[in-house]
Amino acid sequence: MTLADDPFPAGLDAATRARIAAQALPLKAPAGATLFRPGDPCRGFVLLRRGRARVDLIAEDGHALLLYRVVPGEACAITTSCLFAEEPYSAEGTAETDCEGLLLPAPLFARLVEESAPFRSFVLSGFAARLGALMGRIEDLSFRSVDARLAAWLLDRAPGPVAATQQEIASDIGTAREVVSRRLSALARAGLVRPERGTVALLDMAGLQRVKAGGAAA
Repeated sequence: MTLADDPFPAGLDAATRARIAAQALPLKAPAGATLFRPGDPCRGFVLLRRGRARVDLIAEDGHALLLYRVVPGEACAITTSCLFAEEPYSAEGTAETDCEGLLLPAPLFARLVEESAPFRSFVLSGFAARLGALMGRIEDLSFRSVDARLAAWLLDRAPGPVAATQQEIASDIGTAREVVSRRLSALARAGLVRPERGTVALLDMAGLQRVKAGGAAA
C-alpha cells in the first residue's frame, strides 16, 4: 500500500505520514463482517480508505438502533471515546460494504494525538462533529413521529425504488419492524408508496414531503 493510497488526514507532514504508513496495520473487512461488539477492547483507531461501516446500539432483545455511519474521511466517535477513556466498546460496528483502511494501534494513536497538531485536530473535530450529529439523532427520535422519520428516510433515497428490508428501515429510523410494516401500509393506502418484497417504490414525492414535515400519512 503506497502513501498515495492511504486515507491520511489533511495537513499531516511527510514524516508523520511515513510514520503512520510504517506502523499502522492494514485493515480489510468484507461486507457484513462484525468490526466490534459491546465489551470488546478497542484495538486502535481506524483510518478508512474505502467502504462504509455502521455503528449500532444493541438492545437486550437483539434489536439494533443505528447511531451513525462511517465513510472515508470520517472517524468513529465511539472508537475515539474508548481510546481516550481506555474502556471497551459499548456498541456494535459492522461493515456495510467491503471496507479497507489502516488500523493505528492504541499506543501509536496516543503518541500522534500528543505530538501531531493536525492529527489531533482531525480526531477532536471529528469527535465534536459526530457528537453534534448524535444530538440531532436523539432529537429526531424524541420529537419526530415515526411517519415523519420514515418519510424523511425514504426521501433521502429518492427517486427510488428503495432497496431495503423492513428490519433495515426499522433499525435506521429507530423503531420496530412491525411498526415500519404498519406505517408503510398507511403510506401505501395514501398513494405515496408501493411496498414490494425487499423494495419500496416512491409514488408521490410531494406527499412524502408533507408527511416529513409532520402531516398525516392517512
